[in-house]
Amino acid sequence: MEPPYDPATAYHEAGHAVMAMSLGRPIRRVDVVARGNRLGTCEFQKGIIRPTQDWLEEQILILLAGMAAEARHTGADALGGASHDLRQVRRLATQRAGDRQAERYERRMLAKAENFLADDASWQAVEAIAAELLRLGTISGRAARHLYESATVER
Repeated sequence: MEPPYDPATAYHEAGHAVMAMSLGRPIRRVDVVARGNRLGTCEFQKGIIRPTQDWLEEQILILLAGMAAEARHTGADALGGASHDLRQVRRLATQRAGDRQAERYERRMLAKAENFLADDASWQAVEAIAAELLRLGTISGRAARHLYESATVER
């Protein structure tokens, strides 16, 4: 029997959530229930837990973390499933670096997101959230925060 939810999508959305929480962005909910042209979503709450140093860069990292987590889980390039995210990244990168340097800036930010996910605690948080998404389809921001903190708090 095939699982009801797509594992690649679960890792993708978990990647967004873990990066966002690490940057202090509150999560409202995360889901892997396909709706229209979206396979899943990571929704943010209004407001920010702490002041941001560089909103634009943080937004790019959150967007790229989904693709990076999916690629790490599947072992394959995740460009196809991240087309919406990549369009947003290109728009933001162009704002930051201009047309000529946007692609180079994007590569640098992707490497930064991949490096973040290479950290054992960060990856454990992604795996925990993805597992819960595969089990339930949707989790609250509170549940995501609990899983994130359980994986990343030093014992």
